[in-house]
Amino acid sequence: MLGLLLAAGPGWGAASPGPVRAWGRNDFGQTNVPAGLSKVVAAAAGLNHVVVLQQDGTVAAWGDGYFGQTNAPAGLSAVKAVAAGADHTVALRQDGTVVAWGDNYSGQTNVPAGLSGVQAIAAGAYHTLALKLDGTVVAWGRSQSGQTSVPAGLSGVTAIAGGGLHTVALRGDGTVVAWGDNSQGQSTVPAGLAGVTAIAAGGLHSVALKQDGSVVAWGYNSNGQATAPAGLGGVTAIAAGGWHTAALKADGTLAVWGRSYEGQTRLPAVLSGVQAMAAGPVNTVVLLGTPPR
Repeated sequence: MLGLLLAAGPGWGAASPGPVRAWGRNDFGQTNVPAGLSKVVAAAAGLNHVVVLQQDGTVAAWGDGYFGQTNAPAGLSAVKAVAAGADHTVALRQDGTVVAWGDNYSGQTNVPAGLSGVQAIAAGAYHTLALKLDGTVVAWGRSQSGQTSVPAGLSGVTAIAGGGLHTVALRGDGTVVAWGDNSQGQSTVPAGLAGVTAIAAGGLHSVALKQDGSVVAWGYNSNGQATAPAGLGGVTAIAAGGWHTAALKADGTLAVWGRSYEGQTRLPAVLSGVQAMAAGPVNTVVLLGTPPR
């Protein structure tokens, strides 16, 4: 959901710098990509803001800045990944440390003292996640549904995702673990699910990408967000918004389904060469260009 990193296909490696496009709800200008912004390598979408990582390791953001979520700390540099929650923003630096800013009502920007050796970050609506190099997960922020209560003994994790009030983790053996709110079955991983290469967490649903390029989703399905289109295959990356889901195919095209009241699933008339994407609660963001071979 909130805060998903701009996800590139696993075979592509890092995304190459390119222009950004966004669509969906725009009441705070969150889909108005700043003019001249082109050297972008990653991005994340929050509730009403978008944050991008530029090739030089700096961060740019736009949209709602009421809580300061679009105001990166002065001098922030050497960033290698970004994530966005409802109203907070998170950055992972090259040295494995984490910086967070914006709304802190639930302690979501209070990075644990001494946290280091981090290889990936993610943000739920009001909580933040860090994946360490040793395969363990650290979580902080709101936890009324247990979304920051990492299961005891969880290890061997290779990817993390934060949803509205739940958390999803992918283990090195291709299996998935989820915890937190389960009011819509979003934390009940389908029996026998294996061979997973990527995960995503939406407001009340979860998504998994399998090795064969197929997509599995579960949880709240009010707008069909947990029902992948029939025949969908060749997928290399996934993202989950509040009530919609996106899948990037190997040919650089995008499939999006679920709620579209705000236009988040209505693809631009001409859209190709997508190399990475992110989904916010009510918008979709893509990085265009030629995928690295």
